[in-house]
Amino acid sequence: MSQNETPTLELVGINKSFGAVHVLHDVDLAVHPGQVTALVGDNGAGKSTLIKCIAGIHPVDSGAIMFEGRQVHISSPKDAASHGIEIVYQDLSLADNLDITQNMFLGRERTKGIILDEASMEQAARETLTKLSVRTVKSVRQQVASLSGGQRQTVAIAKAVLWESKVVILDEPTAALGVAQTRQVLDLVRRLAETGHGVILISHNMNDVFEVADRITTLYLGRVAADVARSDVTYSQVVELITTGRSGDLGLAPATAAESI
Repeated sequence: MSQNETPTLELVGINKSFGAVHVLHDVDLAVHPGQVTALVGDNGAGKSTLIKCIAGIHPVDSGAIMFEGRQVHISSPKDAASHGIEIVYQDLSLADNLDITQNMFLGRERTKGIILDEASMEQAARETLTKLSVRTVKSVRQQVASLSGGQRQTVAIAKAVLWESKVVILDEPTAALGVAQTRQVLDLVRRLAETGHGVILISHNMNDVFEVADRITTLYLGRVAADVARSDVTYSQVVELITTGRSGDLGLAPATAAESI
């Protein structure tokens, strides 16, 4: 995929402060269809704030959010969803007492007159899992309480895909998962990109990042230290960018990095 293609989601010069604390400084970020962009940074780098700005939870102070080449104003999570932006948070927001189908349609149930259209919802849930080549779930009527951590993450991602999303943001999707479950989720992240979605992967796990990301965007104390193709950087360079804002010739200018501390 060419980088010249219009990004599905693009942030241009985003600034955000909370009182006297300037959290995001002129942040640029581009998310292309069919690509996984890893957003990395230490705790306090501004990752959560940036995602909440995209989600419409926090209004931006200045800068522009572009969607498919047009400037948009996102003032609520409903606005974000209407543009095709879905976020899978770390807590997954799944209801243990409901089955997979009920969770995938929670709050957006289909009805026939005054009754739920169970057959239609079940079919759509099954088709979405099939589209993502999910084979770890036996039945879409399985209760979420009975699922493993990896299966829960799979359901949460499938739920995001079900709503015709164009950008899926994944917040630490492999945190607290075992090796086999992590493998399942990383495979699913790649399949998301292969089905044309733009994916933002937030992760502290550099092995995961280097395995599935096409690009890596590093935040350092609210500034973009680097936005590079994964193939153009090494593991140690990314760690250095995360911890100091610079790695050799890459990253923030020395004066800017020092100012940020």
